[in-house]
Amino acid sequence: MSDSSITEVAKGSSIAAGTGGGSEASWIGEVKQWLAQEFGQAGKEVPHFEYTPRSVAYLHNLATLSQAKTQASKILASDFRLKASEYRSQAARIREILENVGLAQESLASNVVGSVQVLANVANLLNIRDTELSSFLVAMGDISLRKTNVEEKRAKVQKESKVLLDYTRKAIARLTYLKRTLAQLEDDVAPCEAQMENWKTNLAVMAAKERQYMQQSANYKAMLNRVGYSSDISHGVLVEMAENRMELEKKTKPILDTLRSYQDLPPDKALAALAIEDKKRQYTAAEKYLEDVLQSAFAPSE
Repeated sequence: MSDSSITEVAKGSSIAAGTGGGSEASWIGEVKQWLAQEFGQAGKEVPHFEYTPRSVAYLHNLATLSQAKTQASKILASDFRLKASEYRSQAARIREILENVGLAQESLASNVVGSVQVLANVANLLNIRDTELSSFLVAMGDISLRKTNVEEKRAKVQKESKVLLDYTRKAIARLTYLKRTLAQLEDDVAPCEAQMENWKTNLAVMAAKERQYMQQSANYKAMLNRVGYSSDISHGVLVEMAENRMELEKKTKPILDTLRSYQDLPPDKALAALAIEDKKRQYTAAEKYLEDVLQSAFAPSE
């Protein structure tokens, strides 16, 4: 009995165990009859055991299932016997026909019998029920279709294998390139470290220079503060003062030339005193003009 049958029996017994005891007596009778029949066919006596509700339910379901399968087997065996009888009748009829046309197996050559046997084996191999040409053609067509499908699958697998092989080659090439790049980077580590050390040294020097320049800038600012430098004095103001100075030099040059010409005068005391007084007035006027120009230059623009 198969595992599925045992499972069905166990399920049936578990269901039957929960039913009432009205049919228990009839089940015991059926079970005893079935056990006696089965053990009697085997030539053995029924072993003694206790008839509990659970065991009776289990054996009753087992007996029911066994009887159903036995009945099905009898029907199937009867069908097989009927088909075998039909096949024997058909074989006898075909043998009679072959004998009537002079094609009995005893009268055939051994190579013909061998060919017929090969034909029968091929028919069995192709899983066809007869040796008709149409059956062979259909079977061969089916094999051709399956062969075509196999070839298509094989071509597809070969194509996929080719793609995978291409990917693998590219991956290997990429891996080789990465290994070469890694080796090159490892070789460049020492020079880069030396360059980094050089940069660190230069950075320290630049930091020292920065501190030095900041100190010099502070010193220059202090010096400018001591000399009275203010933010009002700019390049434009200095340029303007230089232009005013040049203009004053142009204006005072004729006076200086005149003074130099007086040096050639005779040493007359009265005339010299007058000339000196005149030059003093001119000099005073020039100083006043220069002072006014400087004040106007340093005055804040409105």
